[in-house]
Amino acid sequence: YQQNQKTYAIVKQLLAEGNAGELQKYFGSRMEFGTAGLRAAMGAGISHMNDLTIIQTTQGFCRYLEKNFSDLKKRGVVIGFDARAHPSSGGSSKRFARLAANTFISQGVPVYLFSDIIPTPFVPYTVTHLKLCAGIMVTASHNPKQDNGYKVYWENGAQIISPHDKGISQAIEENQEPWPQAWDDKLIDSSPLLHDPYAMVNKEYFKDIQKQCFYRNINKETNLKFVHTSVHGVGHKFVQLAFKAFDLSPPFAVPEQKDPDPDFPTVKYPNPEEGKGVLTLSFALAEKDGARIILANDPDADRLAVAEKQESGEWKVFSGNELGALLGWWIFTCWKNNSRDTRAIKDVYMLSSTVSSKILRAIALKEGFHFEETLTGFKWMGNRAKQLMDQGKAVLFAFEEAIGYMCCPAVLDKDGVSAAVITAEMASFLATRNLSLSQQLKAVYDEYGFHITKASYFICHDPKVIQQLFDNLRNFDGKNTYPKSCGRFKVSGIRDLTTGYDSSQPDQKAILPTSKSSQMITFTFANGGVATMRTSGTEPKIKYYSELCAPPGNSDVEQLKKELDELVNALEKHFFQPEKNKLQRKTE
Repeated sequence: YQQNQKTYAIVKQLLAEGNAGELQKYFGSRMEFGTAGLRAAMGAGISHMNDLTIIQTTQGFCRYLEKNFSDLKKRGVVIGFDARAHPSSGGSSKRFARLAANTFISQGVPVYLFSDIIPTPFVPYTVTHLKLCAGIMVTASHNPKQDNGYKVYWENGAQIISPHDKGISQAIEENQEPWPQAWDDKLIDSSPLLHDPYAMVNKEYFKDIQKQCFYRNINKETNLKFVHTSVHGVGHKFVQLAFKAFDLSPPFAVPEQKDPDPDFPTVKYPNPEEGKGVLTLSFALAEKDGARIILANDPDADRLAVAEKQESGEWKVFSGNELGALLGWWIFTCWKNNSRDTRAIKDVYMLSSTVSSKILRAIALKEGFHFEETLTGFKWMGNRAKQLMDQGKAVLFAFEEAIGYMCCPAVLDKDGVSAAVITAEMASFLATRNLSLSQQLKAVYDEYGFHITKASYFICHDPKVIQQLFDNLRNFDGKNTYPKSCGRFKVSGIRDLTTGYDSSQPDQKAILPTSKSSQMITFTFANGGVATMRTSGTEPKIKYYSELCAPPGNSDVEQLKKELDELVNALEKHFFQPEKNKLQRKTE
């Protein structure tokens, strides 16, 4: 008896054709469960997201939670999903979420399953709000349309970090045989263990983010117009509600992109990080309606891109680092001027990841609060924020350059809904001072020092080449010696988070956790430049992030940009060696 006719038919067809190569791709190796959970294409076989692999994953996760929480059957878990679907294999986020819910309910575990699509941040919000043991979000965020994913949160409301990924992975291996009735997701509809948190969270979340609303009167009166796009994802309804919660007039929604569509028909990649291509329809609507600011969420609404029309009539798309600078400045200023928080400034923290701009460090130094950097990824910032909050500290803001922002302590992960409405309030406030976002960004840099950043990547499908490239950097002038210079730029410091070496520490040991399974080296240069090279956990890319930090008062931006361009060219030429290593450049 075949449980899923569609995936069965795909495999049957391949067997009939004797297509060993494709079968090897489908069944050769199981999807790896890491700290980001699962992410893969939907389709047949154990290397893809489908009914069976979701059941197996959830069985393992359930057993792992039983081992860790004696009160799992009292507290339960939350499960949310986006609008992704893959008709040819019968997979969809909703179907996967229901199968996961069925797995837990069959073991007597209460499940809070959202009855409709939601933004990813609603899952960590619900874990914290209802004090649950864990959360699952079925989403592939901004990946191509054939992909799906399974993202996991721990009881602290943050994404899991090691060793939980290893423990869950082990438990999945041990629970591969589907339990009785594993496929029969209709059973959950009549179960007393099934709860729907949708109405409650839609009320409470919007109440909680209002703690970050400081200028209601300005919001009510502002003439500033906004365009919003949810890029065929889940964001539309929730951003409309967020604007209402802040007493802002609703933003104009891009009509072709406002409703969820798993085909993402109007964009090549549903990723607002890719910049102007994804925003073409937004620019057109903004011109038509006279809007000056565009807010774009990725399909699961945990990230935010912002564009602003300049005096010249051109559109400026802010980088993640630029918006991080603006939101950091704004959230600190609001805390300082309006907050009823009685904590001293020495108990105030902001965080960003190690490949993001150090602008928050400059603001923190001058204003007297704490700044900490974490490893790349919101799982690290979320977990660190929780630790600090448990010690009675206020964590006002965290961000990463990949357009992720945590503006509100009720969600310990990136949240594009609260970030969108807080950006809108900031823009409305600045407009009353006759300032644009771009002008305010320049003011932030004037006060705290210019921070110019440039990031890109090379594509490389051969793990051996990647390994060789990084080995070469570690044995640059003979064995175990790192480069002393990069072209004309002198290297003044090296931190290698693959091996744990840090030349700036007295004992030469890095403070941040190290990981042998991924490559990551940061070079500090004598001219105030910093560059990090790292491999991507989810794509065949070697990424680099560079930044030039100038002290306040050095306002020759063009000169700084030229210097950074030259540094990046040297980095590509001497450290990446794209011709020799046959690396493929990022194409615009």
